[in-house]
Amino acid sequence: MKIWTIANQKGGVGKTTTTVTLGGLLAQQGNRVLLVDTDPHASLSYYFGIDSEELSTSVYDIFINNEPVTADTVLDCLCPTKQDSLFVLPATMALATLDRQMGSQQGMGLVLKKALSKVADEFDYVLLDCPPVLGVLMVNALAACDKVIVPTQTEYLALKGLDRMIHTLEIMSRSLHKSFDTIIIPTMFDRRTNAANEAQRRLMTDYGDKVWQGMIPVDTRLRDASQAQVPASVVFPRTRGVIAYDQLLKELEQ
Repeated sequence: MKIWTIANQKGGVGKTTTTVTLGGLLAQQGNRVLLVDTDPHASLSYYFGIDSEELSTSVYDIFINNEPVTADTVLDCLCPTKQDSLFVLPATMALATLDRQMGSQQGMGLVLKKALSKVADEFDYVLLDCPPVLGVLMVNALAACDKVIVPTQTEYLALKGLDRMIHTLEIMSRSLHKSFDTIIIPTMFDRRTNAANEAQRRLMTDYGDKVWQGMIPVDTRLRDASQAQVPASVVFPRTRGVIAYDQLLKELEQ
């Protein structure tokens, strides 16, 4: 089972879109895929029509479970999607309380890693969608993963957020005694604007081989797909955004 974490400490850069689209493409290849929503805003969950306010179980229950987490504990929290072999471990607003409740408890950074290990035989890929803040949830997502995908909007303010994220990864690498296989993904690229082209140049200058050589273009079809509650690759398979994500996936699988 491969675990990829999609993270950035700036919001609105395409984390959820990246998680959903890559997950959809992987499922279409015949993989069993789990998408984990670790953001209290639950955008990933809502994308698939899962109302976080009506859930009886969610990823929150895995964190507050007083008993040892088993495979059944995790599987009981999952929601199916309209796409075969694609499942969601949904979020609720209660996740926002975890840092206050448990942030100082020993071992809280490894809860998700241990839980996912219980279902390693059930899935080929797990994709973790992170909140845009460093806390218990992001720490768990980073501790659990094999690869970190950092979507970065091609504009000036997003690059400042990327600087913080890369610094966080350096700190976490020392804390967790692991090196992160990191790839930065330029998103929402509009080649008609000077700002986007300048941001792309700065990405390559500042981060070099950490940056994917391609880019995810501005594509309203990626947003429109959420109305159908399925990944864009299902309803708009030939749109330019999906084609770009397909090229990215080939790079990630190498």
